[in-house]
Amino acid sequence: MMRTIVIGGGIAGLATASLLAREGREVTLLESASTVGGRAGSWEQDGFRFDTGPSWYLMPEVFEHFYRLHGTTAAEQLDLVQLDPGYRVYFEGHHEPVDIAAGRAENLAVFEGIEPGAGEALDRYLVSAESTYHDAVDRFLYTSFASMRPFASRALLGKAGRLARLLLRPLDRFAASYVRDNRLRQILGYPAVFLGSSPTMTPAMYHLMSYLDLDEGVLYPRGGFTRVIASIADLARESGVRIVTDARVTAIRTTPGARASVAGVDYVHDGQTVSLDADEVVSAADLHHTETELVAPEHRSYPERWWRRRTSGPGAVLVMLGVRGELPELSHHTLFFTEDWDENFGRIFASEASIPEPASFYACKPSATDDDVAPDGDSNLFLLIPVPADPGIGRGGVDGSGDSQVELVADLAIRRLSEWAGIPDLAERVVVRRTVGPGDFAADLNSWKGGALGPAHTLGQSAMLRGSNASKRVTGLYYAGGSTIPGIGLPMCLISAEILLKRLRGDTSTTPLPEPARDGAAAR
Repeated sequence: MMRTIVIGGGIAGLATASLLAREGREVTLLESASTVGGRAGSWEQDGFRFDTGPSWYLMPEVFEHFYRLHGTTAAEQLDLVQLDPGYRVYFEGHHEPVDIAAGRAENLAVFEGIEPGAGEALDRYLVSAESTYHDAVDRFLYTSFASMRPFASRALLGKAGRLARLLLRPLDRFAASYVRDNRLRQILGYPAVFLGSSPTMTPAMYHLMSYLDLDEGVLYPRGGFTRVIASIADLARESGVRIVTDARVTAIRTTPGARASVAGVDYVHDGQTVSLDADEVVSAADLHHTETELVAPEHRSYPERWWRRRTSGPGAVLVMLGVRGELPELSHHTLFFTEDWDENFGRIFASEASIPEPASFYACKPSATDDDVAPDGDSNLFLLIPVPADPGIGRGGVDGSGDSQVELVADLAIRRLSEWAGIPDLAERVVVRRTVGPGDFAADLNSWKGGALGPAHTLGQSAMLRGSNASKRVTGLYYAGGSTIPGIGLPMCLISAEILLKRLRGDTSTTPLPEPARDGAAAR
């Protein structure tokens, strides 16, 4: 029986381990923290509970497909709620926010109410976004690019010109060709941030993201993303995966020779170094950390010189606030956009990067939907402020104890939220506070440059240009997660697990696997 070790217990590691165990492998998952989840973690204090990472449930069909591979469904695993409004946006210089509804027709009316003719323009934009989205799912997301033959189909070649134009044009200019009002352009451009990039750097191909929030709508799993992680961890255990926490991997061992093969890993557990043999190793940890810290220099497919030519997504300051009383001014998801995005994003991604001020940011209030995340009558608030990917900005802390730059960014965001949303006493009502900075992402998650998401989805870092999910130097070493293909986000991480399985099977197709996947117990 193939012995497989998976490094990292985030969603990609759990999903990969589960699928490989169902394939009949003997799988051990090693997680350095005391709990699984990775970026999708959780923190509690005084009756307030916070997801410490992802908070948008988009691409529901990807989750549904993953659960069906395991013989279950999203409805059986999760209690999903449709958010309406899907989210709210406050704009610098405008007193009234804009609510983005749960459905396409309502959002056409929203755009039309802001700019005459924008409703019809949005309809055309979403027709294009939907078509591009289905092309991506059918042709690009569920493939490891191990073979280029599937891309030589007549149907895809017929769309090559359109796809090339979408790849070579930036998202901000593409959105501007449909609408004039800056607020509407920002709503169409903001999905770039989900991709760890900026609207000026992201190919227009990714306007497909607008199909997800403006047409399909936004869902929320009760219990938060902690519940999503728990459900996938349960499936992994049921598939036969052995999960070991507090297990910090220090090296990936290989056989001698120019063309090395995986031999196993060394990890530290309870203060003792443990050597575990394996036929395959899948690292769902940060790819930079894997390649530059866990693999011997002569066996690195992506050495440090390769990373010097890459662009990290932004870092982030996270702020978790327990607030006394209700906050009706905020939706479950609320965005705060500054007027000058070129300045905002330019400072984050500049060669001499700096923290923007004022900064656009995001606020999540799960207590708007979930009764179990805050004491009765109180509010749970999570802020995410994009900053440069730089661990030197510092680490966060509880009750203002973080490093000075991190706490200043948090204070300014709280002040701006208070002013723009009309909540003058917000700061006085905060009874729980914790911050997280880029230094925490680097130290706790081994994140490259302290980035919050992973390598940005620029033209040179998308699809097959993002890198391979298999080592070029070590037989039996593979990768999964947001820092490899297909990219950033929980749905992409689930897909990364599936395309790794397809690579191991020698499956070069571009579509999702048949449901359900093989049963591990039966295979063994």
